[in-house]
Amino acid sequence: MNSDVRSLPGSARGAWLKPLSAILALRPQIGVESLILCFSLYFTACHNAAFWRAAVEHPLDDWRWALSLAMLATAANALLLGLLVWRWSARPLLTVVVLASALAAYFMGRYGVHIDADMVRNVLHTDAAESRELLSWHLLVPLVTALPPLVVLWRVRLRQRSPQRALAVRLGFLLAVALVGAAGALASAQDLSAMVRNHREIRYLVTPANFIVSLAKVASEAPPGTRRTLAPIGEDAHQLPAATGRKPRLLVLVVGETARAQNWGLDGYARQTTPELARLDVLNYPRVRACGSSTEVSLPCMFSPQGRRHYDERAIRSQQSLLHVLARAGVSVAWRDNQSGCKGVCDGLPIERLESAADPAFCGDNRCLDGILLRDPAQWIGDGHGDRIVVLHMLGNHGPNYFERYPPAFERYTPVCRTGDLGDCSRQQIVNAYDNALLYTDHVLGSTIRLLQAQTRYDAALLYVSDHGESLGEKGLYLHGMPYAFAPAEQLDVPMALWLSPGLASNARIDRACMARGSSAAIDHDHLFHSVLGLFDVRTTLRDDALDLFAACRPAAAGA
Repeated sequence: MNSDVRSLPGSARGAWLKPLSAILALRPQIGVESLILCFSLYFTACHNAAFWRAAVEHPLDDWRWALSLAMLATAANALLLGLLVWRWSARPLLTVVVLASALAAYFMGRYGVHIDADMVRNVLHTDAAESRELLSWHLLVPLVTALPPLVVLWRVRLRQRSPQRALAVRLGFLLAVALVGAAGALASAQDLSAMVRNHREIRYLVTPANFIVSLAKVASEAPPGTRRTLAPIGEDAHQLPAATGRKPRLLVLVVGETARAQNWGLDGYARQTTPELARLDVLNYPRVRACGSSTEVSLPCMFSPQGRRHYDERAIRSQQSLLHVLARAGVSVAWRDNQSGCKGVCDGLPIERLESAADPAFCGDNRCLDGILLRDPAQWIGDGHGDRIVVLHMLGNHGPNYFERYPPAFERYTPVCRTGDLGDCSRQQIVNAYDNALLYTDHVLGSTIRLLQAQTRYDAALLYVSDHGESLGEKGLYLHGMPYAFAPAEQLDVPMALWLSPGLASNARIDRACMARGSSAAIDHDHLFHSVLGLFDVRTTLRDDALDLFAACRPAAAGA
């Protein structure tokens, strides 16, 4: 029998289409509070898979615990939406929340990320090239699954109320939701207390509450691109008089990107991912802890006097950095960037952006390889008039496209993952691509040291340290950006290496054997601020000799 509707007699075809037409014409009326509740339940059921996996191991056996969490999650989302969603804003705002929740759930499930204010800040500050690397056809799945609730949202009619009536109903709704949340908490108070104590990171998985709260926090800050006036620090900074006849000092500070200690050849990794550095006379620091798990946190923190020991995000972002203190003391400062900017660290100081340079030797369609940072060395090394610091900000191992971070000649480990969607690759393919990128970082560092050895204007040094590490599938986590308190070692333990020219070691009276003996000590990003000041003999009340890596290996008169 032909089932084509067009082949049916007119009366039969009409009978078949009539129910469908009735469904399509259905536009029920609903109150805004009922709409909020329906969507809160929808979010709890459909966009919180990562939360449920982390919070409830056996939901059927622990159904009371699961029910309590469902009440809490739904109440949290309903409370937030109840404060934000009103009749005039319900459709556009909920549309955005539904789409954002679908994408958030996808990335949390795919990469194991958690969404807090730092992660939202990372997303907002991500440039177009970084965003493109995260795009794949897999994103169509969450977006398509978000269509049915959106169709319902735009088909229903929202009940109108007088302002007084609407406010009264909303207050009653918020009170009722709060009571439901309290009941859920009381029903499993002991289990909830244990989870809050031992697994506080789970709260960053409750969607959309996680990104709504985080957005509110970020929104209270100055928007991206806003010109800020940074509060001065180290206004008493000055250099000790230079010894007669000594050459000026040059420090090339290389800020690595997403390099983790676990895969660093000099740290004892099974693969030698640092063969060029191993042949050079460098000091390696195998126990270094980052200030944060993302560039957005670590970069400002490592150049600040607060560091992680006295971490104060608002102070760090509103104050000048180590580079401003050096400039105030008379040290020439330059920043060369192949990443996403200096995050305020070099505001008002010379910066050269190279990440989108049109140089076919290093640059492709989206990115430039880190070799671009060494282009025109006569320009950036300096003219030899006075002490100088040059910061090279690398693209390094920025994921997920590790395979695009190195030229073909450095593809030693195969097969490699050739997509930004890491879920489509085996863990070994991901690690292979990551290790190849480290090989290229090693080459760029080796090339930089050879440039410094060849120049004659300065007594030079190079210090390399990565801003944070990276997860490559351990515990189901990928990339970086976990909240610091819960971030795994893979995202926080970073490589660091130091090269000192014989001339600098001599004129700064640095005992290199002493430095080597101290290199195995546990250190962190906090040492950077004070060690660089010490290397340039900059005196300021901000400087803490206990955090100066050079202080214990120099005569007191030179290092004070």
